[in-house]
Amino acid sequence: MAETGTAGGPSRLARILLALAMAGAFCVLLALGFWQLQRLEWKEGLIAAASERPQMAAVAAPGPDLWPLDLAAWNYRRVALTGTFGADEAHVWIALADPNGAMGGPGYFVVAPFTTEDGWHVLINRGFVPEGRKDRATRPDSAPPDGVVRVEGLVRRNDPPTFMTPAPNPDTNVWFSRDVTAMAEAFGLPAAATAPYNVDLVAAETPPGGLPQAGESRIAFTNRHLEYAFTWFGLAACLVGVSAVALFRGRRTRRH
Repeated sequence: MAETGTAGGPSRLARILLALAMAGAFCVLLALGFWQLQRLEWKEGLIAAASERPQMAAVAAPGPDLWPLDLAAWNYRRVALTGTFGADEAHVWIALADPNGAMGGPGYFVVAPFTTEDGWHVLINRGFVPEGRKDRATRPDSAPPDGVVRVEGLVRRNDPPTFMTPAPNPDTNVWFSRDVTAMAEAFGLPAAATAPYNVDLVAAETPPGGLPQAGESRIAFTNRHLEYAFTWFGLAACLVGVSAVALFRGRRTRRH
């Protein structure tokens, strides 16, 4: 027969199971706290890289001999490319809340294909245009330079869509993520010869007419991982306190 507790209280088995459940929850809360500390270290490294790398001298953009690319080592790195721009462009919707240049608000990043002198391709974010200037006819001086040119920009990781990202609209040529694979296909670029990253042109690459407004890489991060870690550790401490009170009351009940 199962053991019953004193004075109608919980059985010994029930108390053991409850203690095991609390111990398990305590371990989970600690693990979540330490995971947030790891995320804090990663985020601080990312913020440092995003602050320092754009100011470094440009290096050659990583070509096929370095693919697949270690994006953690290259993200936000300033690179130089020599080659030619394609005639097409794609428009990626964005709300530019804190622009580096004169224009902001709702609009689009203008993404164009670029073919290097070595024959491989990369998608280049030429910069921002306001919503009312999406049509090329409204910005006649915004075409990329003709012929072979040298440009500088920042390496940015691929940005594939999530399940919440709207699908691109082929009729209006509006995209909602800078998905290298899908954009390369839309531009007719071979996947095997297209860089697995984007490049954001630096501000100096803005055309004389002012559009597209280059130099608008988003280098702003939220960093609340320490706050989250304290939350998980605090919950773990509360659980210890609740468990101690329950254990103390249980002992007093059994004594009486």
